[in-house]
Amino acid sequence: MDWLPQEAIRRKRDGKALSESDIQRFIAGITDCSISEGQAAAFAMAVLLKGMNVEERIALATAMRDSGRVLSWKLPGPVVDKHSTGGIGDLVSLPLAPLLAACGCYVPMISGRGLGHTGGTLDKLDSIPGYDSQPSLERLYQVVAEVGCAIIGQTSDLAPADKRLYAIRDVTATVESIDLIVASILSKKLAAGLDVLMIDVKVGNGAFMAHDEDALALAESIVAVANGAGVRTRALITDMSQPLARSAGNALEVEEAIALLRGEVRSQRLWDVTLALAEQTLLCAGLASSAEQARERLLEAWASGAALQRFSQMVSALGGPGDLVERPQDYLPQAPVVIPVQAPREGLVQSIDTRAVGLAVVALGGGRRRPQDGIDTAVGLSGLAFPGERVGPDRPLAQVHARTRQQAEQAAAALLNAYRVANAAQDTRQLISHLCLEA
Repeated sequence: MDWLPQEAIRRKRDGKALSESDIQRFIAGITDCSISEGQAAAFAMAVLLKGMNVEERIALATAMRDSGRVLSWKLPGPVVDKHSTGGIGDLVSLPLAPLLAACGCYVPMISGRGLGHTGGTLDKLDSIPGYDSQPSLERLYQVVAEVGCAIIGQTSDLAPADKRLYAIRDVTATVESIDLIVASILSKKLAAGLDVLMIDVKVGNGAFMAHDEDALALAESIVAVANGAGVRTRALITDMSQPLARSAGNALEVEEAIALLRGEVRSQRLWDVTLALAEQTLLCAGLASSAEQARERLLEAWASGAALQRFSQMVSALGGPGDLVERPQDYLPQAPVVIPVQAPREGLVQSIDTRAVGLAVVALGGGRRRPQDGIDTAVGLSGLAFPGERVGPDRPLAQVHARTRQQAEQAAAALLNAYRVANAAQDTRQLISHLCLEA
């Protein structure tokens, strides 16, 4: 008897577990379009409402991985990557990849564009003239082998089932399914042929996961499924109740990342998260026997300039200027209007509506309202004040970088509404709240 997709939908609708064969056939049908959009939508809704067990999640992620090309590496060190669920000022990927490369890892970092109020690594890299974030597979292999890292976008032949299923989920109110989120994230990462994957799940008012229990459930599921699929994976849950970096906006974040690699720590939060993720990656990859040894290696790669050199080599190898790290101001686009945002009163920053900060950048043109929108990589915010810091006449909340004076003033008004200033600071969330280890 022929296999029927509607029977698999019915079984999941009724709360029954699907076999690995059911899931493989369904994803094959999504890939070759023999399964209709209506059937894919019904499947997504059934999964959202009834859920999947760990075996089903592993089968779904691996079937989506196998819907396209799976990269294969022959390198003398571990192949690693990192994924973040997104936030404001989350430029961690830019210093992390060269740091890991300088410590013996190979990092084919497949990144995405901004989503909603959060920034995207590829949009940041678009601010670098000539940088090719969609290189050929041959060029990707060459750059990773020679430099140790390459930050690029997803190619059309990596996990194509995910692209079609995500578009259907986006218009059928099924984006929130943990099962489908995990499969979507991991299908692309598993297709990259990794040995080790590090996950950064953001939680707080600037993250998609606002509550600790939801972030922990997502982190534990990703770790279980990825390890079940053969990739050693760990996860950190990190705070996004305030911006991670001092800047929010594409070129501004690239400039801050270069400054960090050159030794200038503007945001201790950013540096602490970067080091924690890098440390766990080295431990998971077997390149350090203790957290202390991993930290020592990373700080040496940073202080010696080795990580900065790897970043410079990556940019040059992918078509960008060879002297970007020496003269970023000569290459990165700059907005014509820059104004300070003065605090309404002198005092301490008590809290920040971090999502509103991200939306202010979107309104400036630094993010997308619709998927087809272009991005102005020059605009954004710099010098963001953090909770507990004093603001007043000599210390503004931030600087707005805008295309027009009107846009700058609108962003300044939005930022004033996002900040709460008082006489005393309040306790802030713990920066790193959980570590989820491989089984």
